[in-house]
Amino acid sequence: MTLALDLASLLLLAVGLAFVAGGTLGLVRLPDLFSRAHATGKCDSVGASAILVALALQGGFSFGDLKLLLLVALVLVTAPTAAHALARSAYRTGLEPWRRAPAAGWRRGAERRDAGAP
Repeated sequence: MTLALDLASLLLLAVGLAFVAGGTLGLVRLPDLFSRAHATGKCDSVGASAILVALALQGGFSFGDLKLLLLVALVLVTAPTAAHALARSAYRTGLEPWRRAPAAGWRRGAERRDAGAP
């Protein structure tokens, strides 16, 4: 049973690390506040939750595990809510989402007209 708990916690730690690394990469690479808030709000809440559950599995079943699971619930509720509040306030103050500039010579709807032509 101990080996199974160790493997499960190792797997959860690896998943948590991958999600936190992905959120950090999104924070660095994405172009605007809205994309960055989305990446960090989703990835960091899932990653932190997986890491906390892995710590609860390693700690054995005690009162400390209940505290860790309470932290999981808190992180899963507050991180996306904070990201949403940040993005909403930025949008309401006039910050526009990033839009890719169209390529040179691109016309709206041109690909639809050309696709049906013989």
